[in-house]
Amino acid sequence: MQESKLFLVVFSKDFASSTWCLDQLVKIMDLRRRSFPHHIVVMPVFYVDPMLVSDQADSYAAAFASHEENSKEKAENTPSHLIGIESRIADIDLWLQDSSSVPIGIIYGIGGVGKTTIAKEVFNLSLDRFEASFLQKQLLNTVLYDKNVKVNNEADGSNKIKDAIGCRRVLIVLDDVGHLEQVNMIVATWDWLYKGSKIIITTRHKRLLKDDKICRKFRIEELGDDESLQLFSQHVFGKANPNDGFMEHSLRAVKYCCGIPLALREWGTFLSDIDISEWNNALDKLEAILHNGIFKVLRVSYDSLKDDLARRLFLHIACFFIGMESDYVTKILDGCELFAKAGIQDLVDRFLLTIGENNRLIMHPLLRDMAREIVRQESPDDPGRRSRLWSHDDSISVLRENTVCVYFCASLAPFSFFISHLSLMFYELVGEVLKYLT
Repeated sequence: MQESKLFLVVFSKDFASSTWCLDQLVKIMDLRRRSFPHHIVVMPVFYVDPMLVSDQADSYAAAFASHEENSKEKAENTPSHLIGIESRIADIDLWLQDSSSVPIGIIYGIGGVGKTTIAKEVFNLSLDRFEASFLQKQLLNTVLYDKNVKVNNEADGSNKIKDAIGCRRVLIVLDDVGHLEQVNMIVATWDWLYKGSKIIITTRHKRLLKDDKICRKFRIEELGDDESLQLFSQHVFGKANPNDGFMEHSLRAVKYCCGIPLALREWGTFLSDIDISEWNNALDKLEAILHNGIFKVLRVSYDSLKDDLARRLFLHIACFFIGMESDYVTKILDGCELFAKAGIQDLVDRFLLTIGENNRLIMHPLLRDMAREIVRQESPDDPGRRSRLWSHDDSISVLRENTVCVYFCASLAPFSFFISHLSLMFYELVGEVLKYLT
């Protein structure tokens, strides 16, 4: 079926009473949708009145309704307007169809990029390819929370899962996995899986599994500019392009979101009921204080960091060192006993940081703003009580009120060490301070 270019669907009187026929029809239409723009051809052949099928009348009415209800029970809900989804699931779909390929697929990428959405879409499209399909919650409910199943410990639970599904060709989706221990019970001895079975894991940590012999990795990239504008416009205007007079504002919003579908949906929904005369003010607010829905999702990555040192390192870089040379930053932060070299690599592995050209540190603008919002929330109304100040205006304001204390970075001590390694950013700030004092 996957290689076919032409489908003949024969609608007989009893066609709709066959669950298998309806499942195959759904699969054909999914293939047709996913083949765009290279359409496959689907031709219906009617041995009944075509109106019975189009209107879902007589025998077709109850059968279609029942099949739709059963499909809803199995399928996972995904967001509307799945822009660019076909190209992002194509390789994953091919891997799922290849029963001889590695059993574990790792879907990874930055928070909010759509990993869970893609996993759910692949899950929905693959329901008829496996004898059983489980999402993480369904797997636990079905196997471990059965009242008739006694689970004594984690190892026992792992064995119960193997006993329940080890004899069937299954698809398992483990969503938003942050630590290797969470999957070790299932994948450590992966050879128990029945031939052709697959496990999909979504994660923000690209080094969750390093063994390429048992897993294949699929990075989910951010949306391109055209895709971003289309997704944003769908949520604001209900169509692929902005209304007249809104293009400049829309491009501003799209540029700030940098290809993250979550941000584009949240901003689009927020702005959909706002008059154009208020957009500039609304965009200023969104850029100044990160939208709460976006903040919550992105903060998961921050909260999953190993320890307080890792979190402090991330906040320091987000507030002071973006765009600077990695080795230079490492020397400064190692002097503060933050073990920066290993810490920076961990942040890169978790998509919280990127090493760009000339070995410079790059951070996604939304992650930067998430980090700075964490610091701002330490004391929303009094910058002087925050652990870090990166805004010149806030710094000067604090200096005016506290001529004795300089709040460069409360947790970077001692000050005598730090001032010997001032970056260009701090030189500029010191210049402003000297102007004020003189």
